[in-house]
Amino acid sequence: MSQYLNLLGLAQRAGKISLGEDNILNDIRSNQATLVLIASDASSNTRKKLTDKCHSYQIPYRIVGNREEISHALGKYDRVAAAIKDEGFTKKFLQLIDD
Repeated sequence: MSQYLNLLGLAQRAGKISLGEDNILNDIRSNQATLVLIASDASSNTRKKLTDKCHSYQIPYRIVGNREEISHALGKYDRVAAAIKDEGFTKKFLQLIDD
């Protein structure tokens, strides 16, 4: 499970991630997001908002880990979602998460 968290930190340092609900929604709308990761303990409201938007724009998403794991991997405080903005990272994430 921790491999994708390492990759999340790497993607963050590479500047290929957007954080914050509004930024993520904007990236989905503008088709910049290639994958959205949502913490398993995100509020049902946040989860619904992000997953509905992903469905509308056909952006893949995954429910992963919890806010503590995601926040730690990103080196940020209290993060429940992240949008990946890079095809290469997305491909690797899906490989690690779906296996």
